[in-house]
Amino acid sequence: MAEYSVLSLVRNALGGHKGWIRAWRDPEPKRHYDVIVVGGGGHGLATAYYLARNHGITNVAVLEKGYIGGGNVGRNTTIVRSNYLLDGNNHFYEHSLKLWEGLSRELNYNVMFSQRGVLNLAHSDGQMDAYARRGNAMRLNGVDSELLDREDVRRLYPYMDFSETARFPIYGGLLQPRGGTARHDAVAWGFARGADRLGVDIIQNCEVTGFERSGGRITAVNTTRGSIGCGRIGMAVAGNTSRVAQMAGLELPIESHVLQAFVTEPLKPLIDGVVTFGAGHFYISQSDKGGLVLGGDIDFHNSYAQRGNLPIAEHVMANGCAMMPNLRRVRILRSWGGIMDMSMDGSPIISKTPLHNLYLNAGWCYGGFKATPGSGWVFAHTIAEDRPHKFNEPLSLERFATGHLLDEGGKGPTPKLH
Repeated sequence: MAEYSVLSLVRNALGGHKGWIRAWRDPEPKRHYDVIVVGGGGHGLATAYYLARNHGITNVAVLEKGYIGGGNVGRNTTIVRSNYLLDGNNHFYEHSLKLWEGLSRELNYNVMFSQRGVLNLAHSDGQMDAYARRGNAMRLNGVDSELLDREDVRRLYPYMDFSETARFPIYGGLLQPRGGTARHDAVAWGFARGADRLGVDIIQNCEVTGFERSGGRITAVNTTRGSIGCGRIGMAVAGNTSRVAQMAGLELPIESHVLQAFVTEPLKPLIDGVVTFGAGHFYISQSDKGGLVLGGDIDFHNSYAQRGNLPIAEHVMANGCAMMPNLRRVRILRSWGGIMDMSMDGSPIISKTPLHNLYLNAGWCYGGFKATPGSGWVFAHTIAEDRPHKFNEPLSLERFATGHLLDEGGKGPTPKLH
């Protein structure tokens, strides 16, 4: 497969762009693979890529029930960060952020990673104390963070509500300068192309309908395109984790909820970085096309539907206008929903399972997109070596039995509160 470069762009431009070849193949499934990755989203594709790149395992199939980019990897707000308090999350997400920083060059594909900074606003002395604690924990682990006061925030974003009558006065905030955004579609396409170049089969329109078991192992995956034998299986199906796991006889500590996102009409440059509203669950950034990308809480009911409801839309808009009054006349252009696999402590699960050759990647809650390269890296290690990487040891399924939870928000075993 040809390398992308300035020369290839010029050559194809002069040829009317008729010389481009497919970014990845569309193969027929083989009868047997060493590893099958169920789920062709960002995590599944990254896992397949790193299985081939880091471990030399190329007889791999990625099974996707729809098309590449049609699931959560293309239905998110594109934020990348590693500003976590607990060590079990902090080290993992920082490793992922370091992979983001070299990802475009490694994949030979521009994932449009922009380190424009992520700012969490504080609206009380208590929040400032909590952010100081988190920032200190980050710095102790070698992660960048800056605690800003009110005037620091005003210099960055003077159009926020700093008035004396503000319902939620701004006290300051915690900034991670290395955080930012990436183009979600480009991430999916880049990993798909990279995995394909290394020999991985990406099989689209191939829905898993069941598993064939022998003792404590899975011997084959039944799909809408036939039965496929396997040595090992990695499951990375986001909001459909509970449904697919039940086919294998597993009950997991996960609930599925809808998370909505919104894009406004294009505007001139307004928001330089990513800002989150500490008085409510709201986050905003601006895309390269000029649209403001908004998000908030999950819809507080279980669902497998990729669509949302008006109460959350109202909640998101109200938070946005409280933080930035100049948003009130901006028109929403489109919205969408992704299915979140919410774990009981708000942290992900990258782990072996009771079945000897089945491995689980799930429970991403709000944080799946930013973890894409790091998740693929450690999940590939877990599958190839049959043991966790040091960065996902704390993210085991067993923690729910032993009580070693990673409750970043201190909100208990209630997924919708995380």
